[in-house]
Amino acid sequence: MSAIKFTLDNKFTNTFTADEIAENYPRQVMSAYSFVAPKKTAMPTLIASSELVAQQIGLTEEQVSSPEFLQLFSGNGLLENMQPFAMCYGGHQFGHWAGQLGDGRAINLAEIITPNNGHKTLQLKGAGPTPYSRTADGFAVLRSSVREFLCSEAMFHLGVATTRALSLSLTGDNVVRDMFYDGHAKAEPGAVVCRVSSSFIRFGSFQLPSSRKDLSLLTQLVDYVIERDFAHLGAPSTEVYLAWFNEVCNRTCKLVVDWMRVGFVHGVMNTDNMSIIGETIDYGPYGWIDNFDLNWTPNTTDANGKRYRFGVQAEIAQWNLFQLANAIFPLIKDVEPLEKALNNFSKNYQQQWQTMMAAKLGIELPVDAFTEGASSLERSLFIDLENLLMMIETDMTIFYRRLADLPDDKSFWLSHLKTCFYNENEITADYKSVLFNWLERYSQLRDNSNKHRSDISKAMNEVNPKYVLRNYLAQQAIELAEKQDYTLLKQLQKVLENPYDEQPEYDQFAEKRPDWAKNKAGCSMLSCSS
Repeated sequence: MSAIKFTLDNKFTNTFTADEIAENYPRQVMSAYSFVAPKKTAMPTLIASSELVAQQIGLTEEQVSSPEFLQLFSGNGLLENMQPFAMCYGGHQFGHWAGQLGDGRAINLAEIITPNNGHKTLQLKGAGPTPYSRTADGFAVLRSSVREFLCSEAMFHLGVATTRALSLSLTGDNVVRDMFYDGHAKAEPGAVVCRVSSSFIRFGSFQLPSSRKDLSLLTQLVDYVIERDFAHLGAPSTEVYLAWFNEVCNRTCKLVVDWMRVGFVHGVMNTDNMSIIGETIDYGPYGWIDNFDLNWTPNTTDANGKRYRFGVQAEIAQWNLFQLANAIFPLIKDVEPLEKALNNFSKNYQQQWQTMMAAKLGIELPVDAFTEGASSLERSLFIDLENLLMMIETDMTIFYRRLADLPDDKSFWLSHLKTCFYNENEITADYKSVLFNWLERYSQLRDNSNKHRSDISKAMNEVNPKYVLRNYLAQQAIELAEKQDYTLLKQLQKVLENPYDEQPEYDQFAEKRPDWAKNKAGCSMLSCSS
């Protein structure tokens, strides 16, 4: 059996000065990171892995099945010259500056150079305390780890930028959690996810040194990120800093547009949960839209204010970018170009959102769609669709798939779409009037194209998934996994690898949310407790 070997890079730890204190206890840290070892686990068990991620980092199937893999990616053993570390950063949480946060339960196992995919960081989530754990223990429970593993891989196959998940392991240890902070704490099985990305640096990584007036570390961090992940922009300079900020804005914009396309709600878009390379990061109390609702948030902590609800994710992204602009202002020393980039975000988002909606509906935008002052039948169609979908409980994912093969005969429209509706009693005469009016306008715009209807339908199904990680399916997989039954977990992993394909053998995973799941914990609302 071939031993696991990586080409270690250690670029981050070699670039920045480490925390001088070796002991692992909660404290304020003035450096960019602290060396810290994962906590050894009692009896690790590998319960899931991603073959594709393993291949991308240079591991064979045989190596993934080896005891060495299990020990390494559960935190029980290290390879030669590995120096695990946790990063120091700050952030705004729910709109309020929280000061130092950092990797409270994430430990960067190693930075490696992969055979064909450049540099990657291997990070263990739930592998024990770090100096940034504050009052927490640094561990993770199985339920949140299943959600992280499945959603990371589901998002990738949906075509949404994301951190990846290599492996999911039980630790053999129990972790005590109060799931809804209501005084009902209980012991749950502990788990560790190994996640993989080119960078785990966040907006908050720049905010903390800026807040501390540490211009030296701030400059070093920005230069590092540009050289590491934005090298195409050139050597760091004021002009390149601005080009970099504009690209971060653009990547973030595209990310949120993709979230809206597939119906994903991040749930906790704090600035410390925003990736500087534009990936979805930190799968906590996220959720998938079942019935279309712009005001829905999956996060119990956000239930009253709904700051991070589905329909305002772009606004929050812009607000977070504003905080990043404030952080890097000492390097730019000019407000105007930063304001211009932030203003462009709004314009870019509207354009990308309209382009995305046109693709979802299989219609073509006119060449002058984004010309200032241009009237847009298409944009009004998109806005009216959102209002229509919110009139009664309508399953977003099923609606778009059914729309792709809408019959020409109007008399079949309602029966064709009925499977989208959660409560047929809501289909009143007034609703039918609004629905048919919209469908008629839509059909006219769609048929303006010279494309064949079958080609339009095919294109729509390439951007509108049939399968997403529905909240109730994830919860069912969790409940079975807690009984040591991983069948559904592995089935979901497999079907979500091809989310746009029909896969009739898995039709049950494309069904709308069952009634029992509407208000069930884990299916409708989640907390940050994990």
